[in-house]
Amino acid sequence: MMDRRAFIAVVCGSMLAKSLAVEGQQAERLRRIGVLMGYAETDPDAQANVEAFREGLQKLGWVDGRNVRIDIRWPIPADLESMQRFAKELVALEPDVLLSHITPTTAALLKHTQTIPIVFATVSDPVGSGFVASFQRPGGNVTGFTSIEPTMSGKWLQLLKEIAPRVVRVAFLFNPATAPYSKYFLNPLNAAALSVGVKAIAAPVDDTSALNSVVAAEARQRNSGLIVCPDSFMDVHRAEVALLVARYRLPAVYPFRQFPEVGGLLSYGNDQRDNYQRAAVYVDRILRGAKPLELPVQAPVKFELVINLKTAKALNLTIPQSMLSQANQVID
Repeated sequence: MMDRRAFIAVVCGSMLAKSLAVEGQQAERLRRIGVLMGYAETDPDAQANVEAFREGLQKLGWVDGRNVRIDIRWPIPADLESMQRFAKELVALEPDVLLSHITPTTAALLKHTQTIPIVFATVSDPVGSGFVASFQRPGGNVTGFTSIEPTMSGKWLQLLKEIAPRVVRVAFLFNPATAPYSKYFLNPLNAAALSVGVKAIAAPVDDTSALNSVVAAEARQRNSGLIVCPDSFMDVHRAEVALLVARYRLPAVYPFRQFPEVGGLLSYGNDQRDNYQRAAVYVDRILRGAKPLELPVQAPVKFELVINLKTAKALNLTIPQSMLSQANQVID
C-alpha cells in the first residue's frame, strides 16, 4: 500500500497540475477586439469616444492588456480607400468582435467579413445602408446603435426657424460619398419644410474645394440658411465648414456638439459618447457568447442642444430665452 505521505504528494501534484492547466487556459483566453475609427487619431472627439468605449468595457470587467486586447486603426479621415485597407488588416487579425465607428467604416468591414461580429457605434441608416435586415432582427453578423433619428431633420428646421425666423430657404449640406444615406434625412426635411413654407434643397459637395462655392451660392440667396448632415466628411472638416458659414453670415444648424465648439451656431443631436458606452455593453455580450442577430439595433436615447452665443451675436441673431433655458451648454 502507498504510505500516507506519498499519497498526499500524488494528490497535491495532481491538483497543482490541474490548477496550472486551468491558468494556462485562462491565459489563452485573452480576447481580441478590433476597432476601426473614421477620423484622425489626433481628433479629440474621436479620442473621447474611444475612451468612453474603454471605460464601458472596464465597468464590465474587460481591461485592455489584461483579459482583452484592443487593436485600433485610424484611417485617413473621410478616405474610403484608407478605410478599406485598415478594415482588411483588422479582419486578418481574426478578432472576436469588431467595433465600427460610422457608416463608411461599417461598409468597409463588411466587404472583408461576413462572419466576425461587428458592432457599429454611430450609423445613421443601417437598414437603408444594407447592414441589417431590420432593427429588431438584424439578421447577420452586424448590429449596433444609430446616431440620429430621421425625424431629427424636422427638429433641425424648427430650431433654425426659431433662431432665424426670416429663413425661407434651407440647404442640406452633405457629401454623397460619405453620406449615401442623405435621403434618410432629406425626405423628412422636405415634408417639414413644406408644412412651414420653406424651400428645402439638397446641397451635395464632393470635396473641400466645393464647400466654398456651395456655401457662397447659398449666401447669394435671400433669407437662406443651412442644415449640415450627420456626415463624417462634414465632421472631419467641421472647422472649415463653420468658418465658411460664418464668413458668409448664414444661420446654420449642425448635428453634433463639436460644430458649435469650433464656431458653429448651434447643434442638436445625440451624445456620441453615450453611444460608445452602450456599444461596450453589446461587445461584452458578444464576448460572452451572444450573436449579433440576437441583439436589436438601438436608437439614441441621450440628446443635447449646444448653442454658441458668440456666433449668434456676430450674426445679429437673438436666441429665444426658451431655447437658452433648454440648452445643455451655452458657449459664450
